[in-house]
Amino acid sequence: MDAYRGVLRRTPWGVTEALTWLAAGSLQQTQGDPIAKRSTIIAIVTVASVVTIGGVATALALTPQTGSDTTLTLRVWDEQVAQSYETSFAAFEEANPGIDVAVNVVPWADYFTKLRVDVAGETADDVFWVNAGNFADYAVNGNLVNVTDALGEAAQTNWQPSVIGQYTLNGALWGVPQLADPGIGLYYNEELLSVASIDPATVGELHWDPAAGEDTLLPVLQKLTVDANGNTADSAAFDPAQIVQYGYNAANDLNAIYLNYLGSNGSALQDGDEFVFDTAEGAAAFQYVIDLMNKYHVAPSAADTNLNGDFALDQFLQGKMALFQSGVYNLSNVNEGAGFDWGVAAIPSGPSGAISVTNGVVAAGNADSKHPEQTQKLLEWLGSTEGSAAIGADGSASPAVIGAQASYVASWQEQGIDVNAFIDVLANGSVQAPQGAKWAEASDAFESTFAEMFLGRIPVDEALRTAQEAANAAVAG
Repeated sequence: MDAYRGVLRRTPWGVTEALTWLAAGSLQQTQGDPIAKRSTIIAIVTVASVVTIGGVATALALTPQTGSDTTLTLRVWDEQVAQSYETSFAAFEEANPGIDVAVNVVPWADYFTKLRVDVAGETADDVFWVNAGNFADYAVNGNLVNVTDALGEAAQTNWQPSVIGQYTLNGALWGVPQLADPGIGLYYNEELLSVASIDPATVGELHWDPAAGEDTLLPVLQKLTVDANGNTADSAAFDPAQIVQYGYNAANDLNAIYLNYLGSNGSALQDGDEFVFDTAEGAAAFQYVIDLMNKYHVAPSAADTNLNGDFALDQFLQGKMALFQSGVYNLSNVNEGAGFDWGVAAIPSGPSGAISVTNGVVAAGNADSKHPEQTQKLLEWLGSTEGSAAIGADGSASPAVIGAQASYVASWQEQGIDVNAFIDVLANGSVQAPQGAKWAEASDAFESTFAEMFLGRIPVDEALRTAQEAANAAVAG
C-alpha cells in the first residue's frame, strides 16, 4: 500500500501519559472479538517467497537455512504484526543457532475453524494466537502450554496485567501476552466531511438515542450518505439502490460496533459467562444499529458485511465511507491505505455515555509440539521486551509486553497521529468483553440468528430471545 498520507492535526499524545495508561492495566481484555485486522496473505514465512496463484497470495516455504536443526511455526491472523515478527525473529534466530521460525498468517474468517481442526489432528503450529473467547476450550482440553509453570510467575511482571487476568484460568496463565489495545474510536475522512460541511471537531460529540429525541448521529450519517445522482440520504429523491458513498459502518461486528452500542445503552453481551443481551436496553441498541443499515441505508447491507469482515474497511480506504468505527488494530491499515486526510474521534455516546470494549491477544504454546524445548525458548522470546519491540516500533499493534510499549507510543507520535480518542473513552468505563470456556460454542449457537437479524429477516426481540437461549444452553451444555 501507499506510504502514510493521513493527516491528524491535533495535539500529539504525550509519551508520559500514554505509558501511565498502558502500565495501569486498565484494559479489561477481550478478544472475544478479534483485534481483528485485515489478513489477505494466507501464509508468510521468514524464509519464503510470496507468489500469486489464481489471484490468491500464498507462500512457498524454502529449505531451512544451512545448519538449522529445527523450524518452529507461529500462527497469527494479522498480516501487519506478522511482518513485525519477521524482524523480531531474525534476532531470535541469531541468538538461538539451530532454530528458525516461520510465521503463518491465516485470515480471521477462517482462523478458529482451521485451528480447531488442526489442534484436534495434532497438526497445529508450535505457537499460535488465541483470543479470550477461544482460549479456555483449548486450555481445559490440555492443548496449551501452562505458561505459569513453563516460564514462571516472575515473567508475568513484564506483561500487561489486564491481559494476564483475561487469560488466567484455574490459577494458570495459558499464553504469553502479545497485544493489548485500548478502546474503540471513530475514524473519519476529512475530505468527505468537508464536502458535507461538517466540522471534524464535532465528530467526537455525536450522540445516538434510540428514542430519537436527542439523536445527532443519524442526521450526520444521512448527510454523509450519497447516491449516484448526488442525493443524500436525508433527501426525498435519495435512491438506496444506487448508493456510492456510505456514512458509517454499522454491521454485525461484535468488537467494533454492537458491544459498544450495548454498553452505551446500559446493557451488555454477557455478565460473567451468562449471556444477558435480551433486555429492553439491548433490544433498543441492536434495533438502532440495524435501522441504520436497513431503514435509513446509511451503512452497507448485512448482505455485504456478514460474510466479509473487511468490506467496511475497504469502503473507507477507497473513499466510499465517511466514518469508520474501529480500534487501533486498524491504525496501520488506515495509515498505509488511506489516500486522503483522516483523523480519529470519540465513538458516538449513547444514553449511558460512550462505552467501549477493549482488546488483547496471547501467543499460546502448543502442548503437542514436536519441539517442546525450542517452543519454550520462543515463548520466552515473545514475552521479552526485545522480542516484542518490533511490534511497537512500526506501530503495527500495541504490545502487551510493558517494556515494548514505549516504542509503540513513539511510533505513532512521530507520524503526528493523535490516538487520544482510543484512550480517553476508557475513562467512561468499559463493557465486558466476550469470555468463558464455552464462548466458542455459545458464539456458534447465536451467530446464525444474529446474521438473520442484521439482514432484517428476524425481528430484533424474537432474535435476541432465541439467540440468548441458544447461547446460554451452549454454556450449560
